[in-house]
Amino acid sequence: MTQQEVQQYIDFHRENGGTGKIFQFKFKNYEPGLLVLEGNFTETCLNPNGTVQGGMMTSMLDDISSLLLIMEANGKLYPASTDLHTLHHRSLNKGEVIAKAKIIKKGKTIATVKGEIYDQDNKLITTLMHTAYLVHLDKSLYDK
Repeated sequence: MTQQEVQQYIDFHRENGGTGKIFQFKFKNYEPGLLVLEGNFTETCLNPNGTVQGGMMTSMLDDISSLLLIMEANGKLYPASTDLHTLHHRSLNKGEVIAKAKIIKKGKTIATVKGEIYDQDNKLITTLMHTAYLVHLDKSLYDK
């Protein structure tokens, strides 16, 4: 898959998904089974303490791990989450981050994807283990 093809999925997510508008994903790298994007946490994502709310980090990793599965199926699959297990290793301030998703295991009906967020100093902030039931579609989500 080319950078331009990956960008089309990111653009679709930004234009059609609620959180896609918030996280402002930018392409960094893709290889089969691995997606790396730059994301952004704005004021909207902060808790009263002034740090990024944990649920927003989980949401970002849910998005990138789902995007990876959807992309690799050419949009003909939708991951219905069955478990999102998040570990928050340290707090995070607003701003740009690196989000990574890596397929751990993908079968016919279930997939497990690991997601990670790194801060601007390349410190691991959050890890997500995402298990999803794979809903196979007759046509691509991205067909008009």
